[in-house]
Amino acid sequence: MPNLRLICWNVNGLRSIIKKNFVNDIRMLNPDFLCLQETKAPVEEVKTALSLLPEYRVFANSSKARQGYSGTAILTKVNPIDVQFDMNVPAHDQEGRVVTAELADFFLVTVYTPNSGEGLKRLAYRGEWDEEFKNYLIKLKEKKPVIACGDFNVAHQPIDIARPKENYNKSAGYTQQEIDGFQRLLDAGFVDTFRYFHPDTVKYTYWNYMFNARARNVGWRIDYVLASIDFLPRIVSAEIYNEYLGSDHCPVGVQIKSGD
Repeated sequence: MPNLRLICWNVNGLRSIIKKNFVNDIRMLNPDFLCLQETKAPVEEVKTALSLLPEYRVFANSSKARQGYSGTAILTKVNPIDVQFDMNVPAHDQEGRVVTAELADFFLVTVYTPNSGEGLKRLAYRGEWDEEFKNYLIKLKEKKPVIACGDFNVAHQPIDIARPKENYNKSAGYTQQEIDGFQRLLDAGFVDTFRYFHPDTVKYTYWNYMFNARARNVGWRIDYVLASIDFLPRIVSAEIYNEYLGSDHCPVGVQIKSGD
């Protein structure tokens, strides 16, 4: 059997990116699994927009607290055994940030981690989220291997951000608390697949729309595909596709060796 391809993309508004080259881009990338973040639309509107990709089954989650905010989705050509929305933690289940698909030999989780916000006003909440999400993945991992992908809203190391000194402990996504939260996830038995295959590569996944940041490549690597250690032998490669436009993020992805 051929390898399976997983693509993960924060689209920063599905209805907006659909008007660009999104459908053609997805056909070019040709993933078996497509995980989206920041769809920013109710579930039915997400499904309607994605009907342009009829080869996929669509499982979408949207914010209950605020319409047109957050939102995640998994599109798959492989029929899942089960799909779960959110984490069953009421304090963290209001913004449509998690979708989990159970497949024959692994769980696929997509996540849009909360941003700590301007002035770091949500940093305390973000710390609580990181702990609950880590615990959620650990519970899944006890049943079968896990791939968790999405916008984790943190640059893990100085190599993952164009201006580490200027942003450290000042900007959301590069505080020591957020870095530590992500490290605890790795310490719990998960591997950052891109960094595993490309230990010294400087490549970003997000560029602020302001200040012409993308053209100058003043970016952040905050979108990840994590794999539980027991699944790592199945990961063939990991890439960042920064040639694809349409959002302030670019797609990331992995190739997965088909199960025997």
